[in-house]
Formats: sequence, structure tokens, C-alpha cells
Amino acid sequence: MFGIVRPCTHRLSEGLRTEWMAHLCGLCLALRADHGQFARIVTNYDGLIVSVLTEAQTGAMPAGRRTAGPCPLRAMRTAPVAMGEGARLAAAVSLVLASAKVRDHVADRDGLLARRPVAAAARRVAAGWDRAGARTGAALGFDTALLVDAVDRQTGIETLAGPGTPLLTVTEPTETATAAAFAHTAVLAGKPQNAAPLAEAGRLFGRLAHLLDAVEDREADAASGAWNPLTVTGTSLTEARRLCDDALHGVRLALREVEFTDGQLVHVLLAHELRRSVDRAFGTSSCSHQGLEVPEGSFGPPPGNPYGPTPGGPAAPPPPRPPRDRRGLIAGCLVWAGLACTCQMCCGSYEDPWSRERREAPCQDCGDCCEACNCCGQCGEGCCCCGDSCGCDC
Repeated sequence: MFGIVRPCTHRLSEGLRTEWMAHLCGLCLALRADHGQFARIVTNYDGLIVSVLTEAQTGAMPAGRRTAGPCPLRAMRTAPVAMGEGARLAAAVSLVLASAKVRDHVADRDGLLARRPVAAAARRVAAGWDRAGARTGAALGFDTALLVDAVDRQTGIETLAGPGTPLLTVTEPTETATAAAFAHTAVLAGKPQNAAPLAEAGRLFGRLAHLLDAVEDREADAASGAWNPLTVTGTSLTEARRLCDDALHGVRLALREVEFTDGQLVHVLLAHELRRSVDRAFGTSSCSHQGLEVPEGSFGPPPGNPYGPTPGGPAAPPPPRPPRDRRGLIAGCLVWAGLACTCQMCCGSYEDPWSRERREAPCQDCGDCCEACNCCGQCGEGCCCCGDSCGCDC
């Protein structure tokens, strides 16, 4: 799963966590419904923001949800998932942008893609995703040619870039693509007045996505000789951080101009979690579970015999343990993979994949959930990510 906005789920309130998962699962199922099982591999954390933006402008409606069947990513539980035009637009955008990512790796001859047969197969898959995204986009009134054109221009810009080339020249195609996707959510929601500020928010989000990807890959690209915009243009990390901070501020300003019916989840993702993504990429802060040493016995019973005799009292036989509906080996492995992919095993609490017992993950505090309100210098009463009204105008 890729994407820059990857919230630790325990930082979200119960309601927002359910909503976030509904959009994530809705994107995955929209990909399957329109494009087949294989297309589900392009499910990503950033694509669901398109679905979130669409629903935030119209408000959640019963018709926008359905109950999905058990899935390993949800510990084999059913759950309400988002459906409708927002999820389908997110699927179309995810396909085209995943196609761009594949072609970029082919151009850079990364790993196995340096081999011609593998590269040729990857190009065919990418072309198929382009066509599939175009079909869904056309059904929604969205011309994915805007995205494809931006992707095609990216290669030419990178070829011509060199020392002294402005970094924002390199990020422009990504900005254009995400601006178009964000703006079209206003069309789907029937609120054309939101198109301009959403386009601005999308443009800056695309800039952040491109810059953070470059920052995170900088050392690996240097080791492998792959193309990296920071290295090629001679841009320092200090300058990259300044551009990211400016973009963060611009996203918040743009979102102030958007008329939302319920913008709570949008605010959490694009104000709070987006800043954490920048901090994570530059290593200025991290989730507290990173590098955490887990004390022995954290996931087991307390030391000693819980059924032993009480001091000074008679010994008592242990009470019978309640029967557990254990999962089999294969089902448990599938659930384990799902929990690992969605970070539920490192943050908050989760159900053991095999025994179904409740477990507490090592990370119970990835920072104060209200700390992002400081982005505007002050915070009112309550915090939206805690489920209360947020008085912070950020």
C-alpha cells in the first residue's frame, strides 16, 4: 500500500476511523467491481482522499454505504464501505497514477524492470490501467487525458532538468494531475463553487506528494544511481522542507474556502496527518512505536500463576477457560497480513489473528491528537480528530 497520508488509526476517533476505513475499502472494492481483482493492487492511501472530498461536500447518506463481506484486511469482519461516484473517481485516478508510477520505474530501470521482458510486461499493464481509468473517468464526466498528458510531460521535463532547474518545474505535472482530480469532486458533489479552491488544494497536495517521495527515496536513489529531482536539480533538504511547509500552509488556506457539509475527516487528513507525513519524511518526528522495545510478556499473561492460592487462604482449582473460536492456520495468516498492511498491529488494539483475543499494540501514543491545531498558532475548545468540534481555524 502506498501513499503519503498514512494515519495511525488509533489517533482517529472511533467514528473517523470507521469512516476512513469505509473509504479505503470502498476504493478497493470499486477497483474490483469496475476493473477486476488484479486492479485492487493499486489501492492506496492518497487515492481515498478523492472519495473523502466528494462525500464531505455532499454529506454522508445511507445510499452511499453498503455492508461488505469479511476481508483479511478487516480481520475477517464485515464493515460499511463507501460506494458511488466518489469511490469510482478515486479508482479511476488511482489506476492512472499507478500507471504513471510503473512507467516511471521502467524509465529508471529499477530492479527487475531493468530487464527488457519484465519492462515490456510492465508497460502493457500500465497501458491497460490507463484505458481502464479512462473508461471509468468518462462515465463520471472526468477526462483522464489530463492525467495522462501530465504523466507524459513528466518524462520530458526530467530529461531536460539539471543543476539550477527550479524544483517546482519538475513537480508541475504531478500538481496539474492532482488539481484536476480534486476539482472534479466539486462537480460530482454538485458544488461548482468549490472547484477553484479544491484545485488549489490538489495542486499543492501533488507538490507535497512529489517532494516527499523524492526526500524518502533520496539515499536509495543515490545508491542505485536512479533519477531523483533533489539530486539532479541540486536542491538542498532545507529548501525542500521550506517548499513543503509553504505547501502545507497553502492547503489549509485553500480548504478554508471550500463549502463542506461535513469536513471533519478532510481536516484530519489534510491538515493534521499531512503535516505528520512531512515530519516523518524529514525525520523531525515519528510515531512512538518506531524503535520501541517491547517488554517481555507484553502480549502474554501477567507473570505468576493467576490461579494460584490466595495468600492465607485455601487453594482453589483454576476455573475453566472459556472456549475460543480459533481460526485455522491459513485464515489466521491472511488476517495477520491484513493487520500488518493497515498498521493495526503496531498502533492501538487489535484482535489476535488466530486466537481472536484482544491485543494491545506497542504504540499507544503517536503524539497528541490535537497537536496539529498548533499549525494556526492557536486552538479553540476541543479537537475534531478527538470527535469534538474543532475551534482551530487551520
